[in-house]
Amino acid sequence: MHELAAEYLPGFLVDAALAGVAASLVLGFMGVSALLYIWAERKVSARMQDRLGPTRTGPFGLLQSLADGIKLMTKEDTTPTAADPFLFKIAPYLAFCATFCAFLALPFGDDLVSQNLSIGVFFVLAVLSSEVFGVMLAGYASGSKWSLFGGIREAAQVVSYEVPRSLCVIVPICVSGTLSLTEMGRQQTGWFWNWAVFHNPFSFVAFFLFFITATASCKRAPFDLAEAESELVAGFHTEYSGLRWSFFFLAEYGSMFAVSSLACLLFLGGWHTGFLPFELTDRLGYWWGNLLNSGVIIGKSSLLVLVMMWIRWSLPRLRIDQVMMTCLKYFLPIGCALVIGVCVWQLYLASAIGDATRTVLAGASVLFAAGVGLSLLRPIPGDWKRA
Repeated sequence: MHELAAEYLPGFLVDAALAGVAASLVLGFMGVSALLYIWAERKVSARMQDRLGPTRTGPFGLLQSLADGIKLMTKEDTTPTAADPFLFKIAPYLAFCATFCAFLALPFGDDLVSQNLSIGVFFVLAVLSSEVFGVMLAGYASGSKWSLFGGIREAAQVVSYEVPRSLCVIVPICVSGTLSLTEMGRQQTGWFWNWAVFHNPFSFVAFFLFFITATASCKRAPFDLAEAESELVAGFHTEYSGLRWSFFFLAEYGSMFAVSSLACLLFLGGWHTGFLPFELTDRLGYWWGNLLNSGVIIGKSSLLVLVMMWIRWSLPRLRIDQVMMTCLKYFLPIGCALVIGVCVWQLYLASAIGDATRTVLAGASVLFAAGVGLSLLRPIPGDWKRA
């Protein structure tokens, strides 16, 4: 298609048109997914608290998020007198752009990616980390002590948790030998025991540590110290309202999906189901195969997002000193040990006991998942039943 268009249009117009299409698709996906995740979080929190959640606007309350979005777009956009007008207005867009750029390098299938970068892992981590600049800027420019405290907390938290998160990413990089997310996904083709999470004990532990530190990077409870409603009113976005306030939430839910997709690509087989020994694009063609591939990775990522929601409504918020101690005293040494361990494994043990270890880890995970599934099928006590 690119070659056909290049015959009739200048090259820069073709590139600009393709970039516009890719950006529009990413923006549309971010908006729709954020609406659905907000609805899902309300439903999850309601069910965990023995409530019904939104039910009136649309079937099952599905249109409640859309109604709230329309309300936010029509609300008055105010700027505090003590705020720096330019920095105050640009901060939410800066946070949103950081999340938006991460989607450009995330593959949703075999070669189905906006920009297939050879250093895709590094790029995604770098741009996701830059979201903190929007949060810090919002806290500084608001002219409010509550916002400033939230921005400072987020800066300290991100600087700390970025280190163990990056150490966890090094583990699958050592296993695959590449920084390309597309290549990492291709290497996990086949049955689910070929996924990187089952490759060795160090990658198995690295997945869980990565998910915890990624949750902290998304400002999700129990690490939501940048907001901390019980302490800082609303934290860094206390003074925001209307459309700019909504951009912070688009950035947050976009980051949740981005880090979940990154976890899937690094550890959980990417766009592969784990129950087919072949690549779907080889059997169904590029478009139909990648359509199913996209559904698989979106489904996996959405499950991880739901786990983040479950954690939020299950655990209490930590104090700032507890958050920092957990990172520096536990997560950082564990991350260093994982990197050293996977290097030793790849050099000396992979060829000898690699297949047996992979089988044991995969089997144990299946048994654990089956146990969790059976526990969820137990009858609900009468006091918890709702009409």
